[in-house]
Amino acid sequence: MKQTGKLYVVGIGPGSYEQMTIKAVRAMEESQVVVGYTVYADLMREHFPGKEWITTPMRQETERCRMAIEKAEDGMTVALICSGDAGVYGMSGLILELVGESDSPIVEVIPGVTAALSGGALLGAPLGHDFAVISLSDLLTPMELIEDRLLHAAKADLAICLYNPSSRKRSDYLRRACDIMLTAKKPETVCGIAKNIGREGESMELMTLSELRDTSTDMFTTVFIGNEKTKAVNGRMVTPRGYRNV
Repeated sequence: MKQTGKLYVVGIGPGSYEQMTIKAVRAMEESQVVVGYTVYADLMREHFPGKEWITTPMRQETERCRMAIEKAEDGMTVALICSGDAGVYGMSGLILELVGESDSPIVEVIPGVTAALSGGALLGAPLGHDFAVISLSDLLTPMELIEDRLLHAAKADLAICLYNPSSRKRSDYLRRACDIMLTAKKPETVCGIAKNIGREGESMELMTLSELRDTSTDMFTTVFIGNEKTKAVNGRMVTPRGYRNV
């Protein structure tokens, strides 16, 4: 029988060491091997020297997870890292599916600060009330389903956080999303974007929904669309919960 180690699935947050949770740092320090997407691994290397690093490019998620499982089954303590939170568009679900009903290896999921929260803090308080998080990437989800979710979230007057708003191959996806939301939300709805959260080049900007439609974004941008009561307060985006009226 193989000696069983431990596998941590670690949410590293937006990318800066300072925004990792203490529990995530301790899991990384304890681990002998770190497995991750190359871009995220490069953000962490200098903070955790002396580890064995195993990286793969994008779209090799299953291979990456299998390598982490195999290292843990060989008795190693392994950290599989994910940006943001490991359970929000991350690898924790895939790891648990691959391990299945087996007791080997022991898996522990370590939460992290997802972009909806770190980007929200940069902008102010855009998610102060009920909200939806939707990815515009149709790599694994049909666009028809994404569009249906956008429409229903907009009709419900939820604040909405968009992940993966555009890429080279999907340059018009954010515009299409805004057109859908404009059927249920007002053009002057307060919106914001957060770029390179927790990394070099970090920035934020407020705008209206009609202006957002023509705004350039990339895969390192997180987009926030307010609800009917969202407002701009001294350059910050605020979605009130209603505490001032209590």
